[in-house]
Amino acid sequence: MRRLLCMHVFLCCLSMAHPFCPSQCTCVFHGRTDGTGTRSVLCNDPDMSDIPVNVPVDTVKLRVEKTVVRRIPTEAFYYLVELRYLWITYNSITSVDTGSFYNLKVLHELRLDGNMISMFPWESLKEMPMLKTLDLHNNRLTTIPPEAIPYLLNITYLDISSNKLTTLPSDLMDIWPPFNGVPVSSNASQKVVLGLQDNPWFCDCKISKLIEISKMSDTPVVLMDLFLTCAGPENLAGVLFQRAEIDNCVKPSVMTSATKITSPLGSNVLLRCDATGFPTPTLYWTKTDGSMVNNTVQESPGDGIRWSIMSLHGILYKDAGNYSCKAKNVAGDAEATISLSVAGTISTTIPPLKPDISTGPSQGTTFTPQLYTTDLPSSVSTVLPKATSAIPRKPKTTPSSSQKGSFKQGKNQQGGNGRKLAADEKSKKTDASKSFKDLKIVEETADSAVLLWTADGLPKDSPLTVVYSPYGEDDSKNTVETTAGSGKLLLDGLSSGMRYSVCLIAKGSTTGKDPCTDFYTLDNVVDGGQNQLFFIISGIACALVLPLIGLLIYKIVALYCKGRNPSIDEEELEKESYVKFETISMKQRTLNSHPTELWARRATNESERMLLCSRSSIDSQMTYDSARSEYLC
Repeated sequence: MRRLLCMHVFLCCLSMAHPFCPSQCTCVFHGRTDGTGTRSVLCNDPDMSDIPVNVPVDTVKLRVEKTVVRRIPTEAFYYLVELRYLWITYNSITSVDTGSFYNLKVLHELRLDGNMISMFPWESLKEMPMLKTLDLHNNRLTTIPPEAIPYLLNITYLDISSNKLTTLPSDLMDIWPPFNGVPVSSNASQKVVLGLQDNPWFCDCKISKLIEISKMSDTPVVLMDLFLTCAGPENLAGVLFQRAEIDNCVKPSVMTSATKITSPLGSNVLLRCDATGFPTPTLYWTKTDGSMVNNTVQESPGDGIRWSIMSLHGILYKDAGNYSCKAKNVAGDAEATISLSVAGTISTTIPPLKPDISTGPSQGTTFTPQLYTTDLPSSVSTVLPKATSAIPRKPKTTPSSSQKGSFKQGKNQQGGNGRKLAADEKSKKTDASKSFKDLKIVEETADSAVLLWTADGLPKDSPLTVVYSPYGEDDSKNTVETTAGSGKLLLDGLSSGMRYSVCLIAKGSTTGKDPCTDFYTLDNVVDGGQNQLFFIISGIACALVLPLIGLLIYKIVALYCKGRNPSIDEEELEKESYVKFETISMKQRTLNSHPTELWARRATNESERMLLCSRSSIDSQMTYDSARSEYLC
């Protein structure tokens, strides 16, 4: 390798001193009056089968044309650092290596048209960062992979006509206006020239953007041939791009659940967007800086519809910003943006530690939540527990049996016969000692009550002291001595309408807590008040009912008297009736009488005559000789 490198260095130096032209090529130096110039080399010998390797290093333009060269080897031009134009046209090249164009840093134009290339190494274009023109027309290319798109960003002249291409990557047109988002300019230097003619294009959604460009009148993309035609599908065969209408091809549209969201610091946020289009678009999320968001879920419930949800857990201030939901399919793309704002502070409360109750009250420790200033941001506050030693007061309620351990209290803390009676309202809820069960009060009266209990674990003759007093009055305690097995005790001499507390204290018991309960005595005025209320209600009822009874009796008597006087009934009936129908009778008609003449036993007044003249139900029941009767009025 070193020997080969030395040889190439020697050839370069020799060429610079005395330029040497390959025997099958023609070298032309284009000099200037100032002594500078450019060199071009033309190799067009029909018998040339290989790319020449001894081309002068100062060559700016190299043309290899109409030869039988079939392959471009690796690093075939690496020493031509000044090469700007490379034309290898109308040869028999079928193979191009990935490294064939290594070190061509200033190459502007690469033409490989008129060969038999079916696979072009698109990644080799990264070795030519200054390349603007790429001519691959009249070859055998069948496809352009999506991986080639990044290497074509700087190309302004691309000729892939007269190949066997049926389609293009849908993203390829996105690198050029108007699909790349760059404002359209009339500057000729920003034009992009595309040669796409003479390919068997299959007109579907994948090339819908190309078809759209062909219909534009003012666009930076210039087509060499405007009369591009479709080769498929069958219904579009031979149809010009400018007249082709593709069915079921819809650009995406995106809609978000909201445009602006303000969420508390540390909360969880779900952002959703929905997209429609055909073919069904794909969705992806990006942050303000353009980076992708991975914690997303998307689903397509049907053709042409897709939704996506992005989740943010425990958001911080750095999560604020714009989140874009982008939808894309072969027909186009669209996006919608959600602006997320973070507000508020985080407040974390750590629950206080439970004291070690096994150490007793004398060694207890109380934990009080205190606010500490930490290194967190000023808007974030954390509540931490602060331990302070203190002598605990006597608890108002004893621990439940479900808790581990118990606070034991000695006789010196209880004072006298036991603990303080009826300390507060919760004294009823204290757990009974294991020595007694079913402690309760029955048969309360105004001055007495019966106390019942069941002894468990104590001898029946074990002495038992019953202590009772009015609720909250420790100075008036009463004690009664009995035995644990008796199970019943009458508490008398009580005051009516008062609350009492009663406790059982077993002498010699090792249990540190005594069972207690509260009860109320009855009020003496209860019965009197009820009786008084009863009398009042009875009096009111009597005052209301007696007049009604009298009125009812009067009506009964009045009706009885009326039944004995028929003349009065008849007079009343005449006053309340228009006509006494039983007094109306029909006379036998005569030949001279009117067919509708009525005869009555008495003269009728005006009201009776009007009643008879009316068309009532009686008219329809009275017929003479099959003719409806009409009253003469």
